Amino acid sequence: MAIVKSVKIDGESIHVFNSAIYIFEANSVFTLELDLIVSEVVVKKYKKEETLIIEIELKDGRVIHSIMNVKILSGGLPQLNLFCELDDIEEYQDFDRVSENDSWFPNIEEGITLDEIRKVEMPVEEISIKLKLPIEQVEWLKNQKKARLNEAFKEIIYDLWKKGYRDGV
Repeated sequence: MAIVKSVKIDGESIHVFNSAIYIFEANSVFTLELDLIVSEVVVKKYKKEETLIIEIELKDGRVIHSIMNVKILSGGLPQLNLFCELDDIEEYQDFDRVSENDSWFPNIEEGITLDEIRKVEMPVEEISIKLKLPIEQVEWLKNQKKARLNEAFKEIIYDLWKKGYRDGV
């Protein structure tokens, strides 16, 4: 069984929380498949790409370089499915094999939580909020730098969140 040690996408190392590499057979066509649990940041970065240059280092020291198609797997944890057709499967004899008729697929989500992933790489998103405030507060807000306001609101929201206001209470 082949085990992934590290993955680079377009020359950049990514943090992989879990993975499975295997050969998938459908209609006598073989594809090399790499399923990865990654951060939401990585999924967002590559979700609009069709193909990527991939370097896979295996635990036994082998390195696979390939241009692979990318699919984002929805539901559950953030995942990438990378795949490419194989002409010669001889060099992949120790890889797990999955057939289109199999009911078994590698479960790479087991034992990993979204909270653990976010501890490694927290996504940051913009949000717009409409508020009704006294004019003096509006004027004060307008005079503040965006970075300072971002930090202040982040601290305020974390304080409320820690106090149990997470569920909209």
